[in-house]
Amino acid sequence: MEKTPTGTSVGVDDPYEHATLCDHLTGEATCRYAFEHAQHDPEFARERRADEFACPVVSDDAAPDWDWGDCPHFRATATDRECARCGLEAKPMQLDADERPLLEEHHLSYADAGREVSHEITVCLCRWCHAKVHESWARVTDDVNPDAEAIAAREERRSREQRELSFDTARERRSEDDHEGDDRRGGAPGGGD
Repeated sequence: MEKTPTGTSVGVDDPYEHATLCDHLTGEATCRYAFEHAQHDPEFARERRADEFACPVVSDDAAPDWDWGDCPHFRATATDRECARCGLEAKPMQLDADERPLLEEHHLSYADAGREVSHEITVCLCRWCHAKVHESWARVTDDVNPDAEAIAAREERRSREQRELSFDTARERRSEDDHEGDDRRGGAPGGGD
């Protein structure tokens, strides 16, 4: 299994098996990196320009023998909103200063001393699965359910979000204002001396 620079497991044997598309790939199968960052690798940019910026991995014409690992600028970062291991879903919301997000970005690849380039490949893991992958031999591909703590944390946040998004009609707000006025006057409206 692949390891981090400190020797802990990343939970996969081959990070490229979990990489779907390059972050630099456009909808037209062209390489955005070669177009926008030509100054960082002029030779790569020239080669891509000669092929009309076609991505060498997905294009049939550019370089049919390329894989993601062959591209010097490949990058696949997580954009999912659920844990790749247990499926826990999280909705982005404003967190308090002492709160951690439910999902964390987990690196599947790190710089390798034997390679000129290191590719950033990440997946989303809930913080409970993230800890299990790094602290044990748990794998990203394990078929598991979310921890009870993870479900409780998600439901607490969902309840808080629903409270924040609750909607009172004008009639309900006016009714509440009328009752507050009654309390200040010391009785029901229209009640005499």
